[in-house]
Amino acid sequence: MTREERFDIVIIGGGPNGVTAAAYLSKCGLSVCVLEEKYESGGSCESAEPIAGARIYPHAQLMYAGPAPGFEQLELHKYGFRMAWSPIDLEKSMGKLGQPTSQGLVPATLVDMMGFGKIAGMLGSPPFMTELMRATFWCPPHPPEVEVTDENVPYMQVYKQHQPDVWTPELRDMTMFDLMDQHMETESLKTMLAFAAWGSGAAGHWEGVAIPAFLAVALLLIPGKLSYPRGGLHAYFHAILRCAIDHGAVIRTCCPVDEIIVSNGRAVGVRLRDNAAVAEKTIWANKAVLSAVDVKQTFQKLIGPQHLSRAFLQKIDDISIKGGSLFVSTFLTRKPIKWLPKFKAMEEVAMGPNKAPFGTTYPADSRELYFENVADVDGYKGNPTLPPEKLMWLLSPSQAFNPADCQHHHPAGYISAPIMQGLTPHQYHVEGPEALDKIKDELNAYVRQAYSQALDGLDDDNVISQWSCTPREMEFRNTGLIGGTWCGRRHCEDQLWTNSPIVGPGMARYRTPIDGLYNCHQSSGHPGGLCLMAIPYNLMHILIEDGIAEPGDWWYPSPWYIPEKGKISAVPRQGRIPE
Repeated sequence: MTREERFDIVIIGGGPNGVTAAAYLSKCGLSVCVLEEKYESGGSCESAEPIAGARIYPHAQLMYAGPAPGFEQLELHKYGFRMAWSPIDLEKSMGKLGQPTSQGLVPATLVDMMGFGKIAGMLGSPPFMTELMRATFWCPPHPPEVEVTDENVPYMQVYKQHQPDVWTPELRDMTMFDLMDQHMETESLKTMLAFAAWGSGAAGHWEGVAIPAFLAVALLLIPGKLSYPRGGLHAYFHAILRCAIDHGAVIRTCCPVDEIIVSNGRAVGVRLRDNAAVAEKTIWANKAVLSAVDVKQTFQKLIGPQHLSRAFLQKIDDISIKGGSLFVSTFLTRKPIKWLPKFKAMEEVAMGPNKAPFGTTYPADSRELYFENVADVDGYKGNPTLPPEKLMWLLSPSQAFNPADCQHHHPAGYISAPIMQGLTPHQYHVEGPEALDKIKDELNAYVRQAYSQALDGLDDDNVISQWSCTPREMEFRNTGLIGGTWCGRRHCEDQLWTNSPIVGPGMARYRTPIDGLYNCHQSSGHPGGLCLMAIPYNLMHILIEDGIAEPGDWWYPSPWYIPEKGKISAVPRQGRIPE
């Protein structure tokens, strides 16, 4: 490969954001090249086989993408995507059985159920859950010249139309706890939801993100069903990959990028590292370069400081990744893991032929316990100090998989759902980034003690293998997981939507100070995290505005999108918006 290589679009990073952007843009008829440094694309949708025949998920397990327009626009069903819908009896699981606490199960009340349904958009006629979630996550931030008000925030508009008793002038300033206190009454349910939101990126105690935090949990349900892809998120990614390739995108692995080439203030291509698995190390971009790697690597490593102001680089350095990290464990056991006797009623909503424990949080005792766990991670920034019986953990509901899927069984025993809890991001650990790795054996024993407060079957005689990842190990495996989790940064008020990232309103719309260079990573664009296909869908509006992409009739924009003055509207046939 010695000839000069040129594409319309060059994308750095072959994770779910980069490859989805490639699928969108190649479907527009553009020539697209995706460059991935690992030997396999997929990013946080990775699966792993620690032993032959055992497939586990060291990173992301949950599907936060049920309402995504990309399922329709990219026609993923044509490329092998299948959802494993698992109906959930919310009235039984939440109302009759309730949340596991140290004292036993605490059922939710009718007030709780109505409050949850009301906030999640499930009580409308018809339900407006999909519309609400698209308004919150699948919508680009407003242009910088538009003042954000209660009247033009998309989710505020949806509530005003469909559920006006949720809309209040105070809603945008609330914490998730404030919101739940207004509409729900049982402390254990509020605690469970707040903890699950914290693990999803927007915590229950952060001001100004009540709705994104609450909906980050509700995203797992599209009314009354768990949204799980057949074969897990890795199988979902394969459908995206096939779609991109079918439309002509070129995907290259083992091709780390060393530099984004900037000429006269414009990104014009990339230069690969010397060890890239191709002969030609320079690839030119005729129209744009998209960076689907994290915001710090993009501006601190891939672009020379001569192209950026000192003030801008300082703001990039100040972006917080203190949203927390996750320690994830998966077990191979001789006998299936079960609930302890005092939680046995939970088996009524357990899944699969082995009645595997259903995803929930333990112990969901009180918000005081929640704050103790938050302080241990975000405040003390060291090794865990809470006794095992007070450690809050989240059991993901991955046993929603079809029993025929290889995640479900193994000849030697039974594979558990992943279990996770928060840990301090290794970059902020007071004893250094390797501190948690040095005590991994102790951590494994510690979390097993914690899980054993509610689960039976984690004794040495039953456990064959425990596979776990510290935050640093997760990031080492996948450099896109800065901080050791898919959230990438704090999903708090000053880093969401029009403030995402904190370097200024103009950057919130995925543009950068370098012409022709766009952000396409969860650490640098709204909404971040695992709202799959959200960043590429939102970015498409901006690429259309800038005259880079011209989609066909299959495209439809967000109904809450506001075009930028002087730009081409992403609304078909609307044309350029007057200044």
